[in-house]
Amino acid sequence: MKSINTDKAPKAFGPYSQAMIANGFIFCAGQVGYNRAKDTFEKGIEKQTHQVMKNLQTVLEKAGSDFEHVVRTTIFLKDINDFAKVNEIYGSYFEKNKPARSTVGVSQLPRDEALVEIDMIAITK
Repeated sequence: MKSINTDKAPKAFGPYSQAMIANGFIFCAGQVGYNRAKDTFEKGIEKQTHQVMKNLQTVLEKAGSDFEHVVRTTIFLKDINDFAKVNEIYGSYFEKNKPARSTVGVSQLPRDEALVEIDMIAITK
């Protein structure tokens, strides 16, 4: 197993790695809409969703992969009414292979400002 961490994505908010590689799989921890360069959460569900995807892309790249190699995701929404907006933005990041996915409405996320969290499982290139 190999731990993956990059300073281009938000630091873990707890005792975990941004991703782990094991047996050719990359297990990405959930990312939220925190912009590390600005040191703040993006405002609104649309901007947060784009930031989540950018954060995940950065972690995948550090692990030697990309969105074309994602096989499974989970989306956690603070407000399930944001499903359509998040779905549209999320879908724009997957041109060919659409990974398997679950979406769950939750009452809270680890940070009060977070509106969406997404985790991913990918394979190495």
